[in-house]
Amino acid sequence: DLNCGRGRVFGRITFIAVADGCYCGHYGYYGREFYTTYCVLRNYHPSRVLTLVYQPFALGTLAILAYHEAKINTRRRNLFGYTLFFLSSLAILVMDLATSGKGGLGTFIGICIISGVFGVADANVQGGMVGDLSYMRPEFIQSYVAGLAASGVITSALRLITKAAFENSQGGLRKGAILFFAISSFFEFLCVLLYAFVFPKLPVVKYYRSKAASEGSKTVASDLAAGGIQALPETDDVESKNQERLSNKELLLQNIDYAIDMFLIYALTLSIFPGFLSEDTGKHSLGSWYALVLISMYNVWDLIGRYIPLIKPLKLESRKALTMVIISRVLLVPAFYFTSKYGDQGWMIMLTSILGLSNGYLTVCVLTSAPKGYKGPEQNALGNLLVLFLL
Repeated sequence: DLNCGRGRVFGRITFIAVADGCYCGHYGYYGREFYTTYCVLRNYHPSRVLTLVYQPFALGTLAILAYHEAKINTRRRNLFGYTLFFLSSLAILVMDLATSGKGGLGTFIGICIISGVFGVADANVQGGMVGDLSYMRPEFIQSYVAGLAASGVITSALRLITKAAFENSQGGLRKGAILFFAISSFFEFLCVLLYAFVFPKLPVVKYYRSKAASEGSKTVASDLAAGGIQALPETDDVESKNQERLSNKELLLQNIDYAIDMFLIYALTLSIFPGFLSEDTGKHSLGSWYALVLISMYNVWDLIGRYIPLIKPLKLESRKALTMVIISRVLLVPAFYFTSKYGDQGWMIMLTSILGLSNGYLTVCVLTSAPKGYKGPEQNALGNLLVLFLL
């Protein structure tokens, strides 16, 4: 784990994705020694920059989709997003093979462009899926957001495995990166197939989509057709009035506290994870493994936190209590700052675990509590709005 400025270092650059960040490796010879480091692209601050590139594309796209939510074909939207995820992961592999692993500013710009495409994909899928599941059962939303956290755990596990397997081999970082993105591409292709051919045919999914259609939802017609259900016939004027739904503005005003809660949860989390954890936590006995361990601990406890609300006595449903707990998380900012300056790695690991646990727990509490009491089309719209504030 050496500084890039030490001696003359020749070699190539490869990119390894870790959670929401991007870690970069340089491997080459100096004299007779082979060096493997993580600092070649540190000057570009990839774990910060890629998040900042990603978010505007995700936010802008979802704002448009949320505004037009009632008229958008949900099936096409989600399939488009999952396909973009797959093609973007594949593009990383193609770019690496096309450049033979050589890096530089041009390659980093290419990575940034792909990160922006990931943002567009996320806006389509995350808003679409949370909206879709909001008019079903709260447990479905919990399972979906737990799946998001599980993906972070799997990502961290893959990174730890590839680091252990390839760290001491020549070109090891590039081999690890290729293996990681190949596995990611496979998982994302699997998502396309599952959503296209399996999900719409599940009996419980068909039931809730039919129910949403009977309440006036126009976004589920293609989903019902994919599940083998014909579109419901047009209703008379009396039933049409009963199917009238609140506007997005009315829904937002009634749930402004939940919307602000989602904003505050992720504003705090992303001010620390992944950029601060990967760059500003100092050097400790774990060496180059330290940042990876911190990110892994965040992801593991984020996943655990998303299952706690399944235990009903432990689920926080009071709107005022939720807001108070979420605001109190701001105390984690000075806690992380002073621990990075004066604390040892054990305290930092504990704080990172608390950050992940609270993030996952509060996310599920808000997303499962907000849609209660609304009709299907309103729940779909509210799910989109909450994800918009999350982004």
